[in-house]
Amino acid sequence: MSKIETNTIAPSTGTTLTLGENGDTVTLGTGATQSGFGGTNTPAFRAYQGSAQNITNNTATKCQINTEDFDTDSDYDNSSNYRFTPTTAGKYYVYAQTTISNSTSANALTYTVAIIKKNGSEILRSNMDPNDSQQHNQNANFLATVVDMNGSSDYLELFAQSNATAGSPLVGNETNQTWFGAYKIIE
Repeated sequence: MSKIETNTIAPSTGTTLTLGENGDTVTLGTGATQSGFGGTNTPAFRAYQGSAQNITNNTATKCQINTEDFDTDSDYDNSSNYRFTPTTAGKYYVYAQTTISNSTSANALTYTVAIIKKNGSEILRSNMDPNDSQQHNQNANFLATVVDMNGSSDYLELFAQSNATAGSPLVGNETNQTWFGAYKIIE
């Protein structure tokens, strides 16, 4: 095996440098580090609903996800619009959960729904419907998808909906039961 020792390798013409050929494996030596490869999964955020939010029965209502765990690029609005508007174009893994309970009546929920909307239009829905006479006291709906975002005007929001036969539905009845997050996928 031959060994080349140098500080810089640059292409002799153009801007492309190829290491190895089809089927070859290029390995870094023990303790070596790399830079300039791959990427980061940012912008990224995760936030949760810090306190209960009453929602209107049978009406999709935007979740007021107001407490951030992290927000790498300050792209999530946790105080007024409750939406994620990433400033970098690309594909994003988006995930959320709504936990809906009832304000006063046990076992009064007949169904619950979590919805992710992009630019105001529904792109993903998770339904919890027992499809029988059974009613519930609390339901959690999880959903996740990959969404292409333009990095300027596209935005994502989380909505919840429920039907209660008595009392009123609540979203995020306890800290960190309802949450919303996203991160850019390295392409």
